[in-house]
Amino acid sequence: MPQVLTTNALIFCPHGGKGTTTPLHPKWTVDGGYVLVEGDPGVLACPFLPFPCVGYQLKSMGLNATEIDGQKVILVTDFNQTFTGLPLFMTEFHQTFDDSTPAGIPSGESAPPASPEMADVVPPVVTPAVQTFPFSISTTPVPVEVTFTLTADHPLQWMLTLLNTRLGVHLDLTNGLPGATVAPAGGEWQIPGLTINVNLAPPFLSALTPGTHYLFLTAVSRRGLRGYAQAILTVTP
Repeated sequence: MPQVLTTNALIFCPHGGKGTTTPLHPKWTVDGGYVLVEGDPGVLACPFLPFPCVGYQLKSMGLNATEIDGQKVILVTDFNQTFTGLPLFMTEFHQTFDDSTPAGIPSGESAPPASPEMADVVPPVVTPAVQTFPFSISTTPVPVEVTFTLTADHPLQWMLTLLNTRLGVHLDLTNGLPGATVAPAGGEWQIPGLTINVNLAPPFLSALTPGTHYLFLTAVSRRGLRGYAQAILTVTP
């Protein structure tokens, strides 16, 4: 199987905030670190002000059958997010041999070769990496158009998150909202290359209030690998 996630892992949010996870079922160790399971909570020392990523709760993608006390063991490749919807980046260090399969192996049988999807080690690419869009509330307003291009050999899904740093809230724009049109919407990703177009109307942008806001597009492969890009929205009076 691939590396299991332990308390020895390095976990970071996109802003470089380091994560610390509390194991709720501390029964199995690897190199002295407790193996983590679905539901284990974590906190992030995120430096991003005024809207830091404060924490996360681990979730399994169900790509292995290993459990502790009935809770699925987390793999380092399982896609996980902060409470604000941003991707977590996780690195482990112990040696392992990856014989994982989507289902359990009958007793006495050897593991079949990994499928191309599970053998994939290349994370999705989202471009452009950074875009900046100014918007003035007082001048003649026009919509802001943001475009993201996603590429992966074995795509799974994407999600769009807006961080409003002045109001301290995050919005899931994957399906769009009034004044924020996303095409195509829904987060489904079935072809290797996909373009997501986002149209933000003036009333929507004005409601953000003056300040700098961040639009994150996160892309996930079937293996759980992730990539992201961001658009920076600078709203002025």
